[in-house]
Amino acid sequence: MKYIIVGLGSFGSSLGIALTSQGHEVIAIDSSMQKVEAYKEVISHTICMDATDEYTVKGLPIIDTDIVVVAIGEDQGANVMATALFKTLKAQRLISRSINPLHETVLQAIGVDDIFHPEKESAIRWAKRLSLRYFVDSFSLTDTFSMVEISIPAALIGKTVDELQLEPKFNIKLLSTMRYEHYEDSFGRAQSKPSIQGLAAPEQVLQHEDVLVVYGANKHINQFLRSVGVKVH
Repeated sequence: MKYIIVGLGSFGSSLGIALTSQGHEVIAIDSSMQKVEAYKEVISHTICMDATDEYTVKGLPIIDTDIVVVAIGEDQGANVMATALFKTLKAQRLISRSINPLHETVLQAIGVDDIFHPEKESAIRWAKRLSLRYFVDSFSLTDTFSMVEISIPAALIGKTVDELQLEPKFNIKLLSTMRYEHYEDSFGRAQSKPSIQGLAAPEQVLQHEDVLVVYGANKHINQFLRSVGVKVH
């Protein structure tokens, strides 16, 4: 996948390094040449430019990029301007950093696809979330074990939990399933919130809107994902 990351602060640089290490193509931009030089060996591409300048931003391959992440945190005005510019230039998926509640309201009004809070969420967790097509979220319990939320792969729709045989085949456990309820916020923007379906029962039939909540060793979870056709780096 291809990413553009705007801002090489602590979060943006960590996200860029993590995504690059997973084999993705990352274009990271910052107005500081010092930061651009510092990360040029560990991120696919680093460019020194002003992300609020429409003329220079238009030169980026926005249409061919899967996800744009605006990670500017020091300058709220620059964050809003860059976010609005990438939205105007039709970024396929646009994610921006929230600095405070009022700023988050402005981002929602612009129409970003997602908002992140670096003070609560790690760059590594977001790298996992962004790098897999079916990946919704994860919670690392140790360096080797995680609880992950995965949008159900097409190959599993219509099967019962018992048919998956997750424990004997992959040594992982399906804890529960979730479904996301969709609604409109005060700006008329589409939003969603999770609804837990309860503990997974053997006879439960999996539906196309289900999100699987799985626990196990990271390597076993990856083996399971590969077995149902999900590309894992």
